Amino acid sequence: MDNKMKEINKEKNGKTHKLVAVASSDGIAVDEHFGRSAKFYIYNLTDGSMVQREIREVTPVCAGGNHDEEAMDNNLKSLSDCRYLLVSRIGNNAALAAQRYGIESYEIPGIITESLDQMIRFLKIKELFSGKE
Repeated sequence: MDNKMKEINKEKNGKTHKLVAVASSDGIAVDEHFGRSAKFYIYNLTDGSMVQREIREVTPVCAGGNHDEEAMDNNLKSLSDCRYLLVSRIGNNAALAAQRYGIESYEIPGIITESLDQMIRFLKIKELFSGKE
């Protein structure tokens, strides 16, 4: 996946847009492990506001300790327009695979809006120290 995909809707009416895929069982809490999640709630972050945009259903990749690499790749392809992944847990291999698609993963369980706020604050601090997003 190239960075042009990431720039879709980045600048619209002078506002910056970023998509976040949130692993949640109920749309209220970040409570799903990446590999066990059957759906991701997609949020659009626009200059400080957050709006749920859609729900994407995927095939869970973890079953009894076994991982389906092909299903994981397919799930990441379906989330590849997202810049961030917000989950309760994610394994090292899945996090590295997400990075290959240009997706940064964050483990911040809790109420979705609160977890998104924490992620946004972290990203702002990270930007201050690195000079980039």
